[in-house]
Amino acid sequence: MPVIGLTFNLMEAKRGGAPAGEIKVNSTPRIVTMKEVNVATLKKKALSLGFEFVTSYNPDIGQIKIGGELLYLADKNAAILKQWKKKKRLPEKVSVEVLNHLFRRCLLKIANIAEDLQLPPPLQMPRVRPAGQQSADYVG
Repeated sequence: MPVIGLTFNLMEAKRGGAPAGEIKVNSTPRIVTMKEVNVATLKKKALSLGFEFVTSYNPDIGQIKIGGELLYLADKNAAILKQWKKKKRLPEKVSVEVLNHLFRRCLLKIANIAEDLQLPPPLQMPRVRPAGQQSADYVG
């Protein structure tokens, strides 16, 4: 079933000291809450998943955190809610769809914030090379 909506309600960003040496970027999504909600326009119930998405830098030169709510339309809300309450985990199929959507939407938003703070982007950007010169870090 599809993700039918996503809203952001938290954006925190800070920049620390000047970078020295190699910088590692780590982006981590996390589902923090789940509840069932009515979607009046669809005349159905959906799952509302509260999330946090944090991009951190090592060494500690900054951190970007965004949070929000994702609406997911499922066939069996009760089973998913039961598993969430018991184990704080989503079924694999739901987890894959939700996490892929979060990575797509959140990394784009964080890339813009990182640029404003003059931090490295959380994604590897393509690089144009002169003709005949191969990139050592891309196999394609």
